[in-house]
Amino acid sequence: QVQLVESGGGLVQAGGSLRLSCAASGRTVSIYGAGWFRQGPGKEREFVAFITWSGLRTYYADSVKGRFATSRDNSKNTMYLQMNSLKPEDTAVYYCAARLVTSSGGAWYYTGGNSYDYWGQGTQVTVSS
Repeated sequence: QVQLVESGGGLVQAGGSLRLSCAASGRTVSIYGAGWFRQGPGKEREFVAFITWSGLRTYYADSVKGRFATSRDNSKNTMYLQMNSLKPEDTAVYYCAARLVTSSGGAWYYTGGNSYDYWGQGTQVTVSS
């Protein structure tokens, strides 16, 4: 079992920055990689970013590329999503998710929600114009 807890959401003005955290606990040695997703009001959940658990490789959705950056602190089993130049359309509940090493699939990054085994509870990000 893996537990994920997000934090760091809040209200920010357009153009501002926020850093989200995702703390992992439990059998973290079984994690292959982790993703960030978001779901805005009236919208479907969408992929934001992926990071291998080693922290060596990352992948981003086009909508956030160049503005968001994900990273990992190995000593804390914590993943981060640094969000800069925020826009009102970034308003959403942000989730982190973990994919296990034992999950099938040959890609090195995963953008589909069904590719993940554990999810956090989400944290609200609101960007005002």
